[in-house]
Amino acid sequence: MSEKPTAVRVYLARVRTALADLPASEIEEILEDVRPHLAELEAELGEGARVEALIDRLGSPESYAAELRASGGYPAAGEGTTQVLATTAAPSLVKPRIALWGLVFCALGIALLAFGATVSHNPDAFIGLLLFAPVFVLSLALLLRDGVERVLALPEVGWLRTTMAKGREQEDAGKFLRYLGSLKPAWWVLCAIALIAFGLLFMLQRRSGVLLLPFLILAAVGALWAGPRTRKDRRLLWVAVPISAFVIGATLGGFGAIVDLFARGNSYSSPSTYYPSSSDSYGNDQLMYGSREIENVYAFDAEGKPLTEVYLYDEEGRPLTMTRYGCERASGSRQKIGEDNRFPRPKIEQGVTDDQGNYNGYNGYRGACRELAGVPFSAAIPKVTVPPATTTTPPATTTTPPASPTPTR
Repeated sequence: MSEKPTAVRVYLARVRTALADLPASEIEEILEDVRPHLAELEAELGEGARVEALIDRLGSPESYAAELRASGGYPAAGEGTTQVLATTAAPSLVKPRIALWGLVFCALGIALLAFGATVSHNPDAFIGLLLFAPVFVLSLALLLRDGVERVLALPEVGWLRTTMAKGREQEDAGKFLRYLGSLKPAWWVLCAIALIAFGLLFMLQRRSGVLLLPFLILAAVGALWAGPRTRKDRRLLWVAVPISAFVIGATLGGFGAIVDLFARGNSYSSPSTYYPSSSDSYGNDQLMYGSREIENVYAFDAEGKPLTEVYLYDEEGRPLTMTRYGCERASGSRQKIGEDNRFPRPKIEQGVTDDQGNYNGYNGYRGACRELAGVPFSAAIPKVTVPPATTTTPPATTTTPPASPTPTR
Protein backbone atom coordinates (compact mmCIF):
# COMPACT_ATOMS: atom_id res chain seq x y z
CA MET A 1 0.00 0.00 0.00
CA SER A 2 2.92 2.38 0.42
CA GLU A 3 3.13 2.96 -3.30
CA LYS A 4 -0.48 4.07 -3.51
CA PRO A 5 -1.22 7.81 -3.60
CA THR A 6 -2.23 9.31 -0.26
CA ALA A 7 -5.76 10.19 -1.38
CA VAL A 8 -6.42 6.61 -2.41
CA ARG A 9 -5.03 5.21 0.85
CA VAL A 10 -7.22 7.49 2.95
CA TYR A 11 -10.33 6.81 0.89
CA LEU A 12 -9.78 3.03 0.91
CA ALA A 13 -9.15 3.08 4.66
CA ARG A 14 -12.58 4.56 5.24
CA VAL A 15 -14.13 2.06 2.82
CA ARG A 16 -12.42 -0.77 4.73
CA THR A 17 -13.85 0.56 8.00
CA ALA A 18 -17.34 0.65 6.51
CA LEU A 19 -16.95 -2.99 5.41
CA ALA A 20 -15.43 -4.15 8.71
CA ASP A 21 -18.31 -6.50 9.53
CA LEU A 22 -17.47 -8.70 6.50
CA PRO A 23 -14.84 -11.46 6.52
CA ALA A 24 -11.30 -10.16 5.96
CA SER A 25 -10.83 -12.20 2.78
CA GLU A 26 -13.98 -10.73 1.30
CA ILE A 27 -12.89 -7.20 2.17
CA GLU A 28 -9.53 -7.67 0.48
CA GLU A 29 -11.16 -9.04 -2.65
CA ILE A 30 -13.54 -6.07 -2.83
CA LEU A 31 -10.75 -3.55 -2.34
CA GLU A 32 -8.56 -5.23 -4.97
CA ASP A 33 -11.39 -4.80 -7.46
CA VAL A 34 -11.78 -1.07 -6.87
CA ARG A 35 -8.15 0.01 -6.35
CA PRO A 36 -7.34 0.40 -10.09
CA HIS A 37 -10.38 2.59 -10.64
CA LEU A 38 -9.54 4.85 -7.69
CA ALA A 39 -5.93 5.14 -8.81
CA GLU A 40 -7.03 6.14 -12.31
CA LEU A 41 -9.39 8.78 -10.92
CA GLU A 42 -6.56 10.26 -8.85
CA ALA A 43 -4.27 10.26 -11.87
CA GLU A 44 -6.92 12.16 -13.82
CA LEU A 45 -7.26 14.70 -11.02
CA GLY A 46 -3.49 15.26 -11.07
CA GLU A 47 -0.74 15.31 -8.51
CA GLY A 48 -1.67 16.52 -5.07
CA ALA A 49 -5.28 15.36 -5.44
CA ARG A 50 -7.16 15.39 -2.18
CA VAL A 51 -9.65 12.97 -0.74
CA GLU A 52 -12.37 15.58 -1.14
CA ALA A 53 -11.93 15.42 -4.91
CA LEU A 54 -12.52 11.65 -4.86
CA ILE A 55 -15.57 12.18 -2.67
CA ASP A 56 -16.97 14.68 -5.20
CA ARG A 57 -16.64 12.06 -7.94
CA LEU A 58 -17.68 8.90 -6.09
CA GLY A 59 -19.52 10.07 -3.02
CA SER A 60 -18.47 9.43 0.55
CA PRO A 61 -16.47 6.26 1.31
CA GLU A 62 -19.38 5.00 3.41
CA SER A 63 -21.93 5.39 0.58
CA TYR A 64 -19.42 3.90 -1.86
CA ALA A 65 -19.00 0.90 0.47
CA ALA A 66 -22.79 0.53 0.59
CA GLU A 67 -22.90 0.39 -3.21
CA LEU A 68 -20.20 -2.28 -3.21
CA ARG A 69 -22.21 -4.31 -0.72
CA ALA A 70 -25.34 -4.12 -2.84
CA SER A 71 -23.61 -4.91 -6.14
CA GLY A 72 -21.77 -7.88 -4.62
CA GLY A 73 -24.82 -9.32 -2.89
CA TYR A 74 -23.44 -8.70 0.63
CA PRO A 75 -25.70 -7.89 3.59
CA ALA A 76 -26.19 -4.27 4.55
CA ALA A 77 -24.21 -2.88 7.48
CA GLY A 78 -25.80 -3.44 10.88
CA GLU A 79 -27.67 -6.62 10.03
CA GLY A 80 -25.19 -8.70 12.04
CA THR A 81 -24.51 -11.12 9.23
CA THR A 82 -20.88 -12.10 9.21
CA GLN A 83 -20.98 -15.25 7.10
CA VAL A 84 -21.11 -14.94 3.33
CA LEU A 85 -21.00 -17.86 0.94
CA ALA A 86 -17.58 -18.25 -0.62
CA THR A 87 -19.19 -18.54 -4.02
CA THR A 88 -20.91 -15.15 -3.84
CA ALA A 89 -18.04 -13.11 -5.26
CA ALA A 90 -17.41 -15.20 -8.37
CA PRO A 91 -20.95 -15.14 -9.82
CA SER A 92 -21.10 -11.38 -9.19
CA LEU A 93 -18.78 -10.83 -12.15
CA VAL A 94 -21.22 -12.39 -14.63
CA LYS A 95 -23.65 -9.49 -14.78
CA PRO A 96 -20.98 -6.79 -15.07
CA ARG A 97 -19.34 -8.76 -17.88
CA ILE A 98 -22.66 -9.02 -19.73
CA ALA A 99 -23.09 -5.26 -19.37
CA LEU A 100 -19.57 -4.57 -20.64
CA TRP A 101 -19.35 -7.02 -23.51
CA GLY A 102 -22.93 -6.34 -24.55
CA LEU A 103 -21.86 -2.75 -25.14
CA VAL A 104 -18.77 -3.86 -27.07
CA PHE A 105 -20.78 -6.30 -29.22
CA CYS A 106 -23.43 -3.70 -30.05
CA ALA A 107 -20.82 -1.04 -30.87
CA LEU A 108 -19.07 -3.36 -33.35
CA GLY A 109 -22.39 -4.32 -34.91
CA ILE A 110 -23.47 -0.70 -35.31
CA ALA A 111 -20.13 0.17 -36.93
CA LEU A 112 -20.48 -2.67 -39.45
CA LEU A 113 -24.07 -1.75 -40.29
CA ALA A 114 -23.12 1.90 -40.77
CA PHE A 115 -20.23 0.86 -43.01
CA GLY A 116 -22.44 -1.37 -45.16
CA ALA A 117 -25.27 1.18 -45.41
CA THR A 118 -22.89 3.93 -46.52
CA VAL A 119 -21.10 1.80 -49.09
CA SER A 120 -24.36 0.53 -50.61
CA HIS A 121 -26.20 3.89 -50.20
CA ASN A 122 -29.05 1.88 -48.71
CA PRO A 123 -30.40 2.95 -45.29
CA ASP A 124 -32.58 -0.17 -45.20
CA ALA A 125 -29.49 -1.98 -43.89
CA PHE A 126 -30.17 -0.42 -40.49
CA ILE A 127 -33.06 -2.81 -40.01
CA GLY A 128 -30.30 -5.10 -38.77
CA LEU A 129 -30.20 -2.97 -35.61
CA LEU A 130 -33.19 -4.99 -34.44
CA LEU A 131 -30.77 -7.88 -33.92
CA PHE A 132 -28.62 -5.85 -31.53
CA ALA A 133 -31.42 -4.06 -29.69
CA PRO A 134 -32.17 -6.89 -27.19
CA VAL A 135 -28.47 -7.23 -26.30
CA PHE A 136 -28.11 -3.49 -25.77
CA VAL A 137 -31.26 -3.26 -23.65
CA LEU A 138 -30.03 -6.13 -21.44
CA SER A 139 -26.60 -4.54 -21.10
CA LEU A 140 -28.09 -1.17 -20.16
CA ALA A 141 -30.52 -2.72 -17.70
CA LEU A 142 -27.72 -4.55 -15.87
CA LEU A 143 -25.67 -1.36 -15.80
CA LEU A 144 -28.48 0.69 -14.27
CA ARG A 145 -29.37 -2.05 -11.80
CA ASP A 146 -25.91 -2.96 -10.48
CA GLY A 147 -24.05 0.30 -11.10
CA VAL A 148 -21.07 1.14 -13.25
CA GLU A 149 -18.51 0.52 -10.50
CA ARG A 150 -18.83 -3.25 -10.83
CA VAL A 151 -18.11 -2.95 -14.55
CA LEU A 152 -15.11 -0.69 -13.99
CA ALA A 153 -13.75 -3.16 -11.42
CA LEU A 154 -13.64 -6.06 -13.92
CA PRO A 155 -10.17 -7.54 -14.51
CA GLU A 156 -10.29 -6.80 -18.24
CA VAL A 157 -11.12 -3.16 -17.58
CA GLY A 158 -8.31 -3.00 -15.05
CA TRP A 159 -5.90 -4.48 -17.60
CA LEU A 160 -6.95 -1.88 -20.17
CA ARG A 161 -6.41 0.93 -17.69
CA THR A 162 -3.03 -0.40 -16.70
CA THR A 163 -2.02 -0.61 -20.35
CA MET A 164 -3.18 2.94 -20.99
CA ALA A 165 -1.33 4.16 -17.89
CA LYS A 166 1.88 2.51 -19.09
CA GLY A 167 1.38 4.09 -22.48
CA ARG A 168 1.07 7.54 -20.93
CA GLU A 169 4.37 6.99 -19.14
CA GLN A 170 6.20 6.51 -22.43
CA GLU A 171 7.33 9.68 -24.15
CA ASP A 172 6.01 9.23 -27.69
CA ALA A 173 2.93 7.21 -26.80
CA GLY A 174 2.14 9.57 -23.95
CA LYS A 175 2.24 12.60 -26.23
CA PHE A 176 -0.03 10.86 -28.72
CA LEU A 177 -2.56 9.84 -26.06
CA ARG A 178 -2.59 13.31 -24.54
CA TYR A 179 -3.12 14.77 -28.00
CA LEU A 180 -6.08 12.46 -28.59
CA GLY A 181 -7.48 13.47 -25.22
CA SER A 182 -7.29 17.13 -26.19
CA LEU A 183 -9.43 16.39 -29.27
CA LYS A 184 -12.38 14.98 -27.31
CA PRO A 185 -14.47 18.20 -27.32
CA ALA A 186 -14.00 18.59 -31.08
CA TRP A 187 -14.79 14.91 -31.61
CA TRP A 188 -18.31 15.21 -30.21
CA VAL A 189 -19.03 18.27 -32.34
CA LEU A 190 -17.71 16.35 -35.37
CA CYS A 191 -19.94 13.39 -34.48
CA ALA A 192 -23.01 15.63 -34.36
CA ILE A 193 -22.21 17.18 -37.74
CA ALA A 194 -21.45 13.79 -39.30
CA LEU A 195 -24.69 12.24 -38.02
CA ILE A 196 -26.83 14.98 -39.53
CA ALA A 197 -24.83 14.87 -42.77
CA PHE A 198 -25.30 11.11 -43.06
CA GLY A 199 -29.01 11.52 -42.40
CA LEU A 200 -29.36 14.05 -45.22
CA LEU A 201 -27.29 11.83 -47.52
CA PHE A 202 -29.46 8.78 -46.85
CA MET A 203 -32.60 10.89 -47.34
CA LEU A 204 -31.39 12.01 -50.76
CA GLN A 205 -30.48 8.45 -51.75
CA ARG A 206 -33.66 6.67 -50.68
CA ARG A 207 -37.09 7.73 -49.53
CA SER A 208 -36.77 5.50 -46.48
CA GLY A 209 -33.89 7.73 -45.35
CA VAL A 210 -36.50 10.26 -44.21
CA LEU A 211 -37.46 7.87 -41.41
CA LEU A 212 -33.83 7.57 -40.32
CA LEU A 213 -33.10 11.31 -40.21
CA PRO A 214 -34.97 12.09 -36.92
CA PHE A 215 -33.08 9.32 -35.12
CA LEU A 216 -29.75 10.62 -36.38
CA ILE A 217 -30.64 14.15 -35.25
CA LEU A 218 -31.51 12.75 -31.83
CA ALA A 219 -28.18 10.89 -31.77
CA ALA A 220 -26.39 14.14 -32.66
CA VAL A 221 -27.98 15.86 -29.67
CA GLY A 222 -27.02 12.87 -27.51
CA ALA A 223 -23.40 13.13 -28.66
CA LEU A 224 -23.20 16.81 -27.73
CA TRP A 225 -24.80 16.19 -24.35
CA ALA A 226 -23.36 12.85 -23.22
CA GLY A 227 -19.91 13.00 -24.80
CA PRO A 228 -18.35 15.73 -22.62
CA ARG A 229 -19.90 14.20 -19.48
CA THR A 230 -18.52 10.68 -19.82
CA ARG A 231 -15.45 11.55 -17.78
CA LYS A 232 -17.59 12.32 -14.74
CA ASP A 233 -20.32 9.74 -15.32
CA ARG A 234 -19.10 6.51 -16.92
CA ARG A 235 -22.66 5.30 -17.43
CA LEU A 236 -22.91 7.72 -20.33
CA LEU A 237 -20.44 5.52 -22.20
CA TRP A 238 -23.47 3.42 -23.11
CA VAL A 239 -24.62 6.43 -25.14
CA ALA A 240 -21.31 7.80 -26.37
CA VAL A 241 -19.68 4.54 -27.50
CA PRO A 242 -22.47 3.43 -29.92
CA ILE A 243 -22.63 6.93 -31.41
CA SER A 244 -18.87 7.00 -31.96
CA ALA A 245 -18.99 3.51 -33.48
CA PHE A 246 -21.69 4.62 -35.92
CA VAL A 247 -19.73 7.68 -37.02
CA ILE A 248 -16.49 5.71 -37.46
CA GLY A 249 -18.20 2.94 -39.44
CA ALA A 250 -20.13 5.36 -41.65
CA THR A 251 -17.02 7.46 -42.27
CA LEU A 252 -14.98 4.42 -43.33
CA GLY A 253 -17.86 3.35 -45.55
CA GLY A 254 -17.95 6.79 -47.12
CA PHE A 255 -14.23 6.64 -47.90
CA GLY A 256 -14.73 3.16 -49.36
CA ALA A 257 -17.56 4.39 -51.59
CA ILE A 258 -15.44 7.32 -52.81
CA VAL A 259 -12.48 5.06 -53.59
CA ASP A 260 -14.77 2.66 -55.46
CA LEU A 261 -16.30 5.54 -57.40
CA PHE A 262 -12.90 6.82 -58.51
CA ALA A 263 -11.74 3.30 -59.34
CA ARG A 264 -14.74 2.65 -61.55
CA GLY A 265 -14.38 6.10 -63.10
CA ASN A 266 -10.83 5.32 -64.14
CA SER A 267 -11.94 1.98 -65.53
CA TYR A 268 -14.17 3.66 -68.10
CA SER A 269 -11.13 5.25 -69.72
CA SER A 270 -10.25 1.96 -71.39
CA PRO A 271 -12.62 1.45 -74.34
CA SER A 272 -11.41 -2.06 -75.09
CA THR A 273 -12.63 -3.56 -71.86
CA TYR A 274 -16.23 -4.11 -70.80
CA TYR A 275 -17.16 -2.53 -67.44
CA PRO A 276 -20.57 -2.29 -65.81
CA SER A 277 -22.13 1.14 -65.48
CA SER A 278 -22.93 0.45 -61.84
CA SER A 279 -22.53 -2.26 -59.23
CA ASP A 280 -24.26 -3.16 -55.99
CA SER A 281 -22.76 -3.76 -52.55
CA TYR A 282 -21.89 -7.35 -53.57
CA GLY A 283 -19.92 -6.21 -56.62
CA ASN A 284 -22.50 -7.47 -59.15
CA ASP A 285 -23.66 -5.40 -62.11
CA GLN A 286 -26.81 -3.29 -61.90
CA LEU A 287 -29.13 -2.52 -64.80
CA MET A 288 -29.37 1.18 -65.59
CA TYR A 289 -32.04 3.06 -67.54
CA GLY A 290 -30.57 6.50 -67.97
CA SER A 291 -29.49 7.47 -64.47
CA ARG A 292 -31.96 5.16 -62.73
CA GLU A 293 -31.17 1.76 -61.27
CA ILE A 294 -33.44 -1.04 -62.45
CA GLU A 295 -34.05 -3.78 -59.88
CA ASN A 296 -36.56 -5.85 -61.84
CA VAL A 297 -37.66 -6.47 -65.42
CA TYR A 298 -41.14 -7.59 -66.56
CA ALA A 299 -41.64 -8.98 -70.06
CA PHE A 300 -44.92 -9.43 -71.99
CA ASP A 301 -45.79 -11.14 -75.25
CA ALA A 302 -47.62 -9.53 -78.14
CA GLU A 303 -50.99 -10.35 -76.54
CA GLY A 304 -50.11 -8.61 -73.25
CA LYS A 305 -49.55 -11.85 -71.36
CA PRO A 306 -46.70 -11.64 -68.81
CA LEU A 307 -43.79 -14.00 -69.31
CA THR A 308 -42.83 -15.71 -66.07
CA GLU A 309 -39.31 -16.89 -66.86
CA VAL A 310 -37.10 -14.73 -69.05
CA TYR A 311 -33.30 -14.77 -69.31
CA LEU A 312 -31.64 -11.53 -70.38
CA TYR A 313 -28.47 -11.21 -72.49
CA ASP A 314 -26.73 -8.27 -74.10
CA GLU A 315 -25.82 -7.88 -77.77
CA GLU A 316 -22.63 -9.91 -77.28
CA GLY A 317 -24.33 -12.84 -75.62
CA ARG A 318 -23.24 -12.00 -72.08
CA PRO A 319 -25.84 -12.72 -69.36
CA LEU A 320 -27.10 -9.62 -67.56
CA THR A 321 -26.41 -11.11 -64.13
CA MET A 322 -27.76 -9.29 -61.09
CA THR A 323 -27.87 -10.09 -57.40
CA ARG A 324 -30.97 -12.03 -56.40
CA TYR A 325 -32.44 -11.16 -53.01
CA GLY A 326 -34.74 -13.05 -50.70
CA CYS A 327 -36.13 -12.82 -47.18
CA GLU A 328 -34.03 -13.89 -44.20
CA ARG A 329 -36.73 -15.24 -41.89
CA ALA A 330 -34.84 -15.01 -38.61
CA SER A 331 -34.09 -11.27 -38.83
CA GLY A 332 -36.83 -10.21 -41.23
CA SER A 333 -34.34 -8.50 -43.52
CA ARG A 334 -33.49 -8.66 -47.20
CA GLN A 335 -30.52 -10.94 -47.88
CA LYS A 336 -28.58 -12.08 -50.91
CA ILE A 337 -29.52 -15.61 -51.98
CA GLY A 338 -27.66 -15.81 -55.27
CA GLU A 339 -27.10 -14.13 -58.62
CA ASP A 340 -28.50 -14.87 -62.07
CA ASN A 341 -30.06 -13.28 -65.16
CA ARG A 342 -33.57 -14.72 -64.71
CA PHE A 343 -36.50 -12.31 -64.55
CA PRO A 344 -38.87 -11.21 -63.18
CA ARG A 345 -37.85 -11.44 -59.50
CA PRO A 346 -40.22 -11.47 -56.53
CA LYS A 347 -40.68 -8.06 -54.98
CA ILE A 348 -39.08 -7.93 -51.52
CA GLU A 349 -41.24 -6.00 -49.07
CA GLN A 350 -39.98 -5.24 -45.57
CA GLY A 351 -42.12 -4.29 -42.61
CA VAL A 352 -43.01 -5.36 -39.08
CA THR A 353 -45.30 -7.90 -37.43
CA ASP A 354 -47.01 -8.00 -34.04
CA ASP A 355 -47.34 -10.90 -31.60
CA GLN A 356 -50.22 -12.39 -33.65
CA GLY A 357 -48.21 -12.32 -36.86
CA ASN A 358 -50.18 -9.46 -38.44
CA TYR A 359 -48.03 -7.79 -41.07
CA ASN A 360 -47.58 -4.03 -40.61
CA GLY A 361 -50.19 -4.04 -37.87
CA TYR A 362 -50.75 -1.22 -35.42
CA ASN A 363 -48.65 -2.86 -32.71
CA GLY A 364 -45.98 -4.24 -35.01
CA TYR A 365 -42.46 -4.20 -33.65
CA ARG A 366 -40.68 -7.31 -34.95
CA GLY A 367 -38.84 -6.98 -38.26
CA ALA A 368 -40.50 -8.96 -41.04
CA CYS A 369 -40.01 -9.56 -44.75
CA ARG A 370 -42.12 -11.13 -47.47
CA GLU A 371 -41.66 -11.98 -51.13
CA LEU A 372 -44.43 -10.89 -53.51
CA ALA A 373 -44.53 -12.93 -56.70
CA GLY A 374 -46.43 -12.06 -59.82
CA VAL A 375 -46.63 -8.95 -61.97
CA PRO A 376 -47.95 -5.90 -60.08
CA PHE A 377 -49.42 -4.26 -63.20
CA SER A 378 -50.91 -5.04 -66.58
CA ALA A 379 -49.54 -3.81 -69.86
CA ALA A 380 -51.39 -2.74 -72.96
CA ILE A 381 -49.25 -3.80 -75.87
CA PRO A 382 -49.72 -1.44 -78.82
CA LYS A 383 -50.92 -3.14 -81.97
CA VAL A 384 -48.62 -2.44 -84.87
CA THR A 385 -50.44 -2.59 -88.22
CA VAL A 386 -48.18 -3.66 -91.05
CA PRO A 387 -49.43 -2.33 -94.41
CA PRO A 388 -49.88 -5.01 -97.10
CA ALA A 389 -47.14 -5.38 -99.60
CA THR A 390 -47.95 -3.62 -102.91
CA THR A 391 -46.60 -4.42 -106.41
CA THR A 392 -45.48 -1.42 -108.34
CA THR A 393 -45.97 -1.78 -112.13
CA PRO A 394 -43.44 0.21 -114.05
CA PRO A 395 -45.05 2.63 -116.49
CA ALA A 396 -45.31 1.49 -120.12
CA THR A 397 -42.67 2.83 -122.45
CA THR A 398 -43.90 4.22 -125.83
CA THR A 399 -41.47 4.28 -128.70
CA THR A 400 -42.05 7.07 -131.17
CA PRO A 401 -40.77 6.26 -134.68
CA PRO A 402 -38.53 8.87 -136.15
CA ALA A 403 -40.24 11.37 -138.43
CA SER A 404 -39.98 10.84 -142.17
CA PRO A 405 -37.75 13.30 -143.95
CA THR A 406 -39.58 16.04 -145.80
CA PRO A 407 -38.81 16.00 -149.51
CA THR A 408 -37.08 19.08 -150.80
CA ARG A 409 -38.24 20.58 -153.92
